[in-house]
Amino acid sequence: MELLIDTIATEIGSIFIVSDGESLCALDYVDYEDRMRTLLTTRYGSFHVKPTTDPMGASSQLQAYFQGHYTALDAIAVNPGGTAFQRQVWSALRTIPAGTTVSYGALAAQLGKPTAYRAVGMANSLNPVSIIIPCHRVIGVNAALTGYAGGLERKRWLLRHEGVDVAQLGTYSEREKVKG
Repeated sequence: MELLIDTIATEIGSIFIVSDGESLCALDYVDYEDRMRTLLTTRYGSFHVKPTTDPMGASSQLQAYFQGHYTALDAIAVNPGGTAFQRQVWSALRTIPAGTTVSYGALAAQLGKPTAYRAVGMANSLNPVSIIIPCHRVIGVNAALTGYAGGLERKRWLLRHEGVDVAQLGTYSEREKVKG
């Protein structure tokens, strides 16, 4: 299997953009290359990457997003693979508008599985097409800023970039202290 790969520099680090030639199958931070390759190996088995420029226009659209054009990512075709449930979660993530957040529980309820918030969180953590499938828009209970495969600082940056008042969000441990 041949996959096309481009690398772009952003304010939150360099990003790999990977296409199967028809849609994006991965988008991850360069410093998480091992994670990306593990997910791609799980999906494709043997593959090799061929450097390219702007596969499917996705690199340009991602750069437009970083310049403040948040809807630039909406039309990018993705094919993240995954189980039927993961694809259901990832599809639901793409309906969350830029500048808004939703809790894992609310997302589970939206999917008709209100008690599946942990499964939603697990699917969220395995999202192979970061930013375009906006897993960073999902927060924990009581507006807690939790989990992001690229690190909480990147999640905070992305949310702030989209206009979310991140000062209103605490980390999970900070929220637990407030509850206790």
